[in-house]
Amino acid sequence: MPDYKFTVVVEKDEDGLYVASVPLLQGCYTQGNTYEEALEHIKDAIKVHIEARQALGEPVPIEVAVDEVHIVA
Repeated sequence: MPDYKFTVVVEKDEDGLYVASVPLLQGCYTQGNTYEEALEHIKDAIKVHIEARQALGEPVPIEVAVDEVHIVA
């Protein structure tokens, strides 16, 4: 499998669980009791997502750029 690099967003939900998602891979998300657990789970979810795309003959998207935007409200 080629090397891939994805941005992962981790949020803490109202129940205290850490929810990890990959914005570029629609539907690729998971959770964990700790930040570290959520990161390990999202790695597995990414692998499964890539394998499913490849099995369907779909391309794996590649990130072009990642940036932060700060807004004062």
